[in-house]
Amino acid sequence: MPVFRRLYPSHGRDFPKNTKTEDSSRSWQFGVCCRTLHTGADRPEPSLAAAPDRLPFSRITQEDLAFFRKIVPERAITDPDLLESSNVDWLKSVRGSSEVLLRPQTTEEVSQILKYCNSRNLAVTPQGGNTGLVGGSVPVYDEVILSTALMNNILTFDSISGILTCQAGCVLENLSLYLEERDYIMPLDLGAKGSCHIGGNVATNAGGLRLLRYGSLHGTVLGLEVVLADGQVLDCLAALRKDNTGYDLKQLFIGSEGTLGVITAVSILCPRKPKSVNVVFLGCETFEQLLKTFQLCRGMLGEILSAYEFLDSECMQLLNMHLKLPNPISDCPFYVVIETSGSDPTHDGEKLHNFLEEAMTSSLVTDGTVATEDSKIKALWSMRERITEALTHDGFTYKYDISLPVERIYQLVTDMREHLGGRARRVVGYGHVGDGNLHLNITSPAKDPALLAAIEPFIYEWTASCQGSISAEHGLGLKKRNYIYYSKPSQAVALMGNIKAMLDPKGILNPYKTLPDNLK
Repeated sequence: MPVFRRLYPSHGRDFPKNTKTEDSSRSWQFGVCCRTLHTGADRPEPSLAAAPDRLPFSRITQEDLAFFRKIVPERAITDPDLLESSNVDWLKSVRGSSEVLLRPQTTEEVSQILKYCNSRNLAVTPQGGNTGLVGGSVPVYDEVILSTALMNNILTFDSISGILTCQAGCVLENLSLYLEERDYIMPLDLGAKGSCHIGGNVATNAGGLRLLRYGSLHGTVLGLEVVLADGQVLDCLAALRKDNTGYDLKQLFIGSEGTLGVITAVSILCPRKPKSVNVVFLGCETFEQLLKTFQLCRGMLGEILSAYEFLDSECMQLLNMHLKLPNPISDCPFYVVIETSGSDPTHDGEKLHNFLEEAMTSSLVTDGTVATEDSKIKALWSMRERITEALTHDGFTYKYDISLPVERIYQLVTDMREHLGGRARRVVGYGHVGDGNLHLNITSPAKDPALLAAIEPFIYEWTASCQGSISAEHGLGLKKRNYIYYSKPSQAVALMGNIKAMLDPKGILNPYKTLPDNLK
């Protein structure tokens, strides 16, 4: 287990003091006077995941509502019952108190809304499918919610190049269905595909199950249309794979979580739909065997390998217990989901057969099953994709999305179990082995400030000691903003603050998110 001697092993920094800055003109740099998200027993100090005091933004007036109703008639929602679902995150761990939800249909409407809000100093929370896990897509206080749900049109699709251009509110699954009819697929696939929006995917730089094969959105997104805080429309909606003219501005907005601008349209490169897809579900006795299986898999399957996912036996128990999903193979400490996709079923089948034969004869794998039919493929994938759903039935969940050197992924789970002892109901690990991404989840009967204090900052110190990242694909949002220094040096964070100040000088876009409360 790593030994920790300071809070920021990588950079030797201390956490910022819980004081406000003297300069209130840069409103997004206020300090940490916290309204805790985790109610219950008293703690000596508030969690750094807690919300800071409300910044001095304006409050909604009847004149503001009248303007919004003029810009988006019938689409300015003020009914508290209708606002409820937009005010709370998917995990029901962060709840805002916004009084208005705006549902624009066009980029021009978004531009007029932001221009007005900037002039009035009204804070705005952009919101897509609201499937985020770090509190980044819901208001903290009374921010105006700007939903892209009605911006759901596909603009163009080039069947030769495979380039899709669409509005930001298109649901990922709908895009996938549209493309499959045209013999293409989306380059990303997520468990939340039925409700997440492509704009939100890009804003959070979502990774998902296909990253091993197709890479991240930093590579597959070719262009963006973004509305800046002052209403200016930045049209970088290119449909070119190669464009080396000046700075690649779209990269600023990929993963910026709505703090630099509101993404209104996306141009993305889509791969051809594979003619042959196989999914294998395997069991391993140790994590070391699981990693050796991955090495063997990459070597023998090569270009047809499209996913390599894992889950532990605790995850399997949750799936059995809460969702009644039966284990498709015999009980094992670890399970692997492998997907292959290619253009020749015979060729792919031979490669897969040779790999499985070698894995079994080498005793790396103790049991397994193969699926080639769509229904069986979906059944095997559900063992990985529905873990998050199963966790919601196990009590309150503390969720962590960590990037680590592949060989260290599961050691964090083991060390966390030892560290917490009996204080947690369950500590489970699953994730993307192919890109070193661990999803560590800790459940308890209810919100437990003492348990949270035991988890944090231990988990971040452990991650930093391995030169890992505290957020592999979920973003920082509200919950992790003040832990950014575990993964980024102070100079980089300061530069991020300068970029934020330049693009959004009043700090109206998604305040309290992504950047720490005290920038140094």
